[in-house]
Amino acid sequence: MESLRFLLCVFLLCANSDIQIRGHDLLKDHVAFFIFGDSIFDPGNNNYFNTTAQANYPPYGETFFKYPTGRFSDGRIIPDFIAEYAKLPLIPPYLQPGNHQFTYGVNFASGGAGALVETNQGLVIDLKTQISYFRKVVKLLRQNLGDAKAKTLLSRAVYLIMIGTNDYGSPILANSPVPKSLWDEFVGMVIGNLTASIEDIYKLRGRKFGLLSLGQLGCRPILRVLVPANLSSCYEEATALADLHDRALSKALQELQSRLKGFKYAYQNMTLFLSEGVNDLSKYGLKEGKAACCGSGRYRGVCSCGGKRGLTEYELCENPNEYLFFDCAHFTDRANSKIAELMWSGNSSVIGPYNLKELFSTY
Repeated sequence: MESLRFLLCVFLLCANSDIQIRGHDLLKDHVAFFIFGDSIFDPGNNNYFNTTAQANYPPYGETFFKYPTGRFSDGRIIPDFIAEYAKLPLIPPYLQPGNHQFTYGVNFASGGAGALVETNQGLVIDLKTQISYFRKVVKLLRQNLGDAKAKTLLSRAVYLIMIGTNDYGSPILANSPVPKSLWDEFVGMVIGNLTASIEDIYKLRGRKFGLLSLGQLGCRPILRVLVPANLSSCYEEATALADLHDRALSKALQELQSRLKGFKYAYQNMTLFLSEGVNDLSKYGLKEGKAACCGSGRYRGVCSCGGKRGLTEYELCENPNEYLFFDCAHFTDRANSKIAELMWSGNSSVIGPYNLKELFSTY
């Protein structure tokens, strides 16, 4: 019995030492990756609660995973490619069941989410709730790694955020767009919530942030289809509202950098990418930038892809790799790979003042 106790103690000591050593190596050899946002970044969180904003059925996921994962694409999403560049595994959804260690990071993004709690309320994980989940992760990291190692992991980590599309797009789709006289006030509310969330992450030791602008929001098929057919143009009011948001966010990030010690950020110009993706397709190896691969109606801008959202009829293109958009509002695997490439190593014309490669390599 005494020898059994001795062997058990030796085993536990070795196991504990191994955890400590592996924990040390993890902190030394990689940078964790935490993701917040909406359906552009959602890897499947919406699979785990009752909502209509889901992509866990075919043909989503068909070209890379060969099965639907909950990602709103035919394959991978932008964070998947960034993780690969950073030599990390695919970052899992926070709500996915399992024993998460969180040392590589986790993804909180939720399809349909906004910076405003009221955006698609009850159907999504809004940004404020995503931040509350992050606080729980921080607490677990401190318990598992100790305060010092947790602080090191969190300060070295990169935090990727894309939010706002639904705050501006959902009212338009509900036929109750924000009056132009209230645009500045409304954008101020969205930016206020977003910057408050960034500051919350900063208070929890976050220092390095990647953000995407909204770009030409009105050129997504879901909004383009609302424009009369004879005009054949984007929904200009949505794009103008998104432009106000993008300029306000750029200003807010500069202010945060000047005020918060150690704050670094990479802000990608999606307007440039989407403009070229629509008008200069060959630059990214694409052939179609206006119509979606999957959906119905003009530009396949009706969100019927997969036949699960109350509309059973839909069309599906033969080769999603030729398309900018997979469905009414989301990018293809090919387009996501190009956006991620620009975020990772793009020059100052597309991302700045840092790119993500620089943030991941900066301690």
